[in-house]
Amino acid sequence: MSTPSRPVILLVDNGSLEPAATLGLRSLAAALSVRTGRLIEPVSLLHSSAVPAEALGGMPAEILEPALEQRLAAGVREFVLVPLFLGPSGALTDYLPKRLARLKAKWPDLVVRLAAPVAGEGGCDPRVVDLLEEGVRGVLSAGGRPAVALVDHGSPARAVTALRDEVAVALRDRLGEAVRVVRAASMERRPGSEYAFADPLLEHLLDAPGFDDGDVVIAMFFLLPGRHAGPAGDVAQICAAAQGRHPGLRTLMTPTLGTHPGLIPILADRLAAGAVGAPRI
Repeated sequence: MSTPSRPVILLVDNGSLEPAATLGLRSLAAALSVRTGRLIEPVSLLHSSAVPAEALGGMPAEILEPALEQRLAAGVREFVLVPLFLGPSGALTDYLPKRLARLKAKWPDLVVRLAAPVAGEGGCDPRVVDLLEEGVRGVLSAGGRPAVALVDHGSPARAVTALRDEVAVALRDRLGEAVRVVRAASMERRPGSEYAFADPLLEHLLDAPGFDDGDVVIAMFFLLPGRHAGPAGDVAQICAAAQGRHPGLRTLMTPTLGTHPGLIPILADRLAAGAVGAPRI
């Protein structure tokens, strides 16, 4: 554990019941530590503490709120959180501030700085598009021009979906004539017309003309594998079901963004800016 004399730096993801997500988070925290020369500790907002420790090399996952409480009890008062989130998820804008307010009621001198999400603030960091472009080009077949579906989980926050849609436009411009078309899609969305901004769903897009035949690259706008983005996750199952409905369809999935070494410089920049300029929450 970091000493109380310096801010504790935590790399924070949403959390998952899949061991691969926590292991991926730990790998990124270790790489970021090497890059920055600072100890970066991996924690999750939720879920990951339910993963058996034996599936995580004998070391149980940490959840943010109890992790902060433990360090506060040890005398630490200042923290920098580096969110492993692509955009301004409700987990960052709503859930996290509420949990921190509870802690500040007990420790009024608690100081937490929240760095910007991976894709940045006020427009997408073009380096994120670089990673996506490389992933798509890495699975392109010789000859032919596939369609591309940029797929995220699907968010009830308009700002997150707007970011994804902005990235889809940028990715289309980057890929140019190498592909037929680029569309954004959600893995899932909440019911109700008020969440229609997240449409189309991936399963529906893969039934649409231009996406129901030939090669379709699934550009994964996910950071870590897990129940949704893993090799046998929800996205893969949606693709397999679509291929069953459309025998001429072949889907090709890109790796999750967290596997690309180019993510580490982005996280290092978020940390550097957040450590001095991020607002306290």
